[in-house]
Amino acid sequence: MFKGYAQNEFHKEVVVLFGHMKSMDVRPNCFTFPIVLKSCGKIKALREGEEVYCLLIKIGFKSNPFVGTTMIDLYSGGGAIGSAYKVFTEMLERNVVAWTTMISGYILYGDVNSARRLFDLAPERDVVLWNTMVSGYIEAGDMVVARKLFDKMPNRDVMSWNTVLNGYANNADIEACEKLFEEMPTRNIFSWNGLIGGYARNGRFFEVLGAFKRMLVESEVLPNDATLVTVLSACARLGALDLGKWLHVYAHSNGLKGNVYVGNALIDMYAKCGVIENAMDVFKSMGTKDLISWNTIIGGLAIHGHGADALSLFSEMRNSKEKPDGVTFIGILCACTHMGLVEDGFSYFQLMVDNYSIVPQIEHYGCMVDLLARAGLLDRAVDFVREMPMEADAVIWAALLGACRSYKNVEVAELALERLIELEPKNPANYVMLSNIYGDAGRWEDEARLKVAMRDTGFRKLPGCSLVEVNDGVVEFYSLDERHPKSEKIYEALRGLTKLLRSSGYVPNLMKP
Repeated sequence: MFKGYAQNEFHKEVVVLFGHMKSMDVRPNCFTFPIVLKSCGKIKALREGEEVYCLLIKIGFKSNPFVGTTMIDLYSGGGAIGSAYKVFTEMLERNVVAWTTMISGYILYGDVNSARRLFDLAPERDVVLWNTMVSGYIEAGDMVVARKLFDKMPNRDVMSWNTVLNGYANNADIEACEKLFEEMPTRNIFSWNGLIGGYARNGRFFEVLGAFKRMLVESEVLPNDATLVTVLSACARLGALDLGKWLHVYAHSNGLKGNVYVGNALIDMYAKCGVIENAMDVFKSMGTKDLISWNTIIGGLAIHGHGADALSLFSEMRNSKEKPDGVTFIGILCACTHMGLVEDGFSYFQLMVDNYSIVPQIEHYGCMVDLLARAGLLDRAVDFVREMPMEADAVIWAALLGACRSYKNVEVAELALERLIELEPKNPANYVMLSNIYGDAGRWEDEARLKVAMRDTGFRKLPGCSLVEVNDGVVEFYSLDERHPKSEKIYEALRGLTKLLRSSGYVPNLMKP
């Protein structure tokens, strides 16, 4: 029963069952204690673990090396590193597993120096112990020492290389990560995922696609679900719909059709690429759905103006007994915003607090301000901001400023810009927005004054940017961009298209939006 519970992650039941066992005077044996102690460690039941340890000492199992190792792990997980070390020093037999567990305990506690002292004293060091110590330096952010130790390491396996590779990626040193990847004698799926994931974590989404294509061409290693999720996320960020569709077919053809993580990534990719119908088809086809599945499709529907469908799906979600979280309600409030359902938005906001005990975060308050502002209730929105339990951020004030242009409210716009200057003094876009509001109101002197103030910041507004899929790749274009090697041909083709449109009677609308 102990083994069955433990194998199925029912660790609390193991501890409870052990209590029943003691109450019935059934004597534990050498197989009982390791399972029970391990379960105590899994659920951080330090007091219960100590009781079990006292019992096994009385019975005479203290000399069992596995028991000592498990107690070190239990104490370390509970933050009692002094007690863990006491158990370690009292062990009659300390094998390499015990040394590794104690060193891991110090690393978990954040004491890398003590871990290194023990590492240097260890009579035997296997590849796991070396990897543990290297990982300790990586977790501490000291890649210099981690690399020095890695270079001294005998018999490095692919896991050792992957550990350092991921260390560079997690510490945002992509150049070192790329260099190490090229040096690797052998690579497995975790190596490729380390490189691809490193690019993704550091916002290098073009490189994500490049590394994935290289993996398919150069390597015999097949992508797994983690690979596809990362690449699909990059497709979503770049709008690479064609590659995303190819990945959809690939997932179906390689046994990943029912994978919930891949399904969620496909929903997100289709929604962010604007094909909400495909996102809905993927959602409906999923045999297993988790909270992320519901949140992704509800958020996607809301953003694309399908607010009624988002609210309907939320009702379906509640009926299916899936408990919503804060992210769910951001999608719901966004749906209410796009539909202009002010009172419904407040009802859902209250539902979140009263029925689900979710503490509203600044994102939820931002949704409510946006809801009021878009509906033209600017004074009410300002009052809401003043009553918030936290200070409004730049996103909230920018939403108010944007709504002021639609409703030509100069007074609230000036208040919003005043706050934005405090929060983002170097963002020229805020000055541009109020300058446009002054222009719409015919206040030319104020408009000119704002343009001078914007110039004095010394910063320029970022130009508009488009991402276009061309020949199985994604190309980035900025407004008036001449960096592309074929920019002359591109502008020549654009001029040709403009002439063709005008010859057909098209007249561009050059009015300000």
